[in-house]
Amino acid sequence: MTYVMADIHGNQKRFDSIMKQINLQEDDVLYVLGDVVDRYPDGIKILRKIMKMPNVKMLLGNHEHMMMKAIGHCADAASERVNTNWQYRRIWYGNGGKVTHEQLKHIRKDQRAEVFQYIINLPINIDIVVNGVKYKLVHASPLENYGSDKWQFIDYEDENEFAVWERWDTTQNIPKGFILIFGHTRTSNFQRGRPLTIWKNDEAIGIDCGSGYDDGRLACLRLDDMKVFYSE
Repeated sequence: MTYVMADIHGNQKRFDSIMKQINLQEDDVLYVLGDVVDRYPDGIKILRKIMKMPNVKMLLGNHEHMMMKAIGHCADAASERVNTNWQYRRIWYGNGGKVTHEQLKHIRKDQRAEVFQYIINLPINIDIVVNGVKYKLVHASPLENYGSDKWQFIDYEDENEFAVWERWDTTQNIPKGFILIFGHTRTSNFQRGRPLTIWKNDEAIGIDCGSGYDDGRLACLRLDDMKVFYSE
């Protein structure tokens, strides 16, 4: 079976609820579409668990991107005092990063290095096929859409920053032949109703149901039969 989830945002209770429900087996695959960290306190703990699971594949999210831009080049707290990118740290903290930073201070230097190396190697988009259907998995937007608007070259440093930050909406392109699955943008941007539910049309599926917020929840979609799971 193939599962997708996104935007856990350090919420251990919601993550554990989903993992219990789907009961991931060795021959299953779970794709996590970025933003494991920030806002709730257990992002690094969840990330390190994901790192140990060979059948869990993760994309880079904008929150991991912010963390790496701020302190990813710093080996430890001593290095941070002189090498932190303070502009990005302000952006990171403004988006809920302080709680993650505090957790990083309580793991060993070698564990921190392993986390940072794992994030450096994360893909931006992943293409998969399930039951003959081609899916493009992204955190925020497809890489292929970079450059479709001249303002993107002003707003973003490169295509990777674009792909983890640019909020896809129904006015934007989807690479031909694919169904787009994305996180980053809560499904309340596409439909009304509480609690938030997965949104979809014929070409795209949004799965961010607001786990980073008190009134949200974590969602997971099984692509084999389109069964939906929500955290309790």
